[in-house]
Amino acid sequence: MTPPRPTALSPDELVPRIGSGYPEPFAQRVAAREKRALGDAFGLTGFGVNLSRLPPGCASALRHSHLHEDEFVYVLQGTPTLVTDAGETPLAPGMCAGFPAGSGDGHHLVNRSDADVLYLEVGDRQPEEAVDYPDDDLVGRTVDGSWRYFHKDGQPY
Repeated sequence: MTPPRPTALSPDELVPRIGSGYPEPFAQRVAAREKRALGDAFGLTGFGVNLSRLPPGCASALRHSHLHEDEFVYVLQGTPTLVTDAGETPLAPGMCAGFPAGSGDGHHLVNRSDADVLYLEVGDRQPEEAVDYPDDDLVGRTVDGSWRYFHKDGQPY
């Protein structure tokens, strides 16, 4: 029997996922990133919501673009730098950014400050996805329902 979903909760009740599933040598760039899967806690299936924390010196992800999924971030605390194909944009609490599926605009947040950054990350949950990492020899895609990483020449990691 599935346990009942909460009506409301404090994000502190959720165990954070720390780091990423990236293969080495990429994983170290985001090793200290924390995500609390708020959407999962409520059984949301149409979109995901993460409360993410970046300690100083950490990135949200490798710079990437999604083929099928929209992505939205809203800064709650701290001053991350948004890095996109257009350059760098300093962000502050209350600012947000969005990335439509298929735009090809490589993006990520970097915490270059001396304080933690806290932000909400929202994305849809497409059954098939492909992600390009323009600065690295890395692509990711759904294969038979599982997420897999490959070199740009197609060789698996």
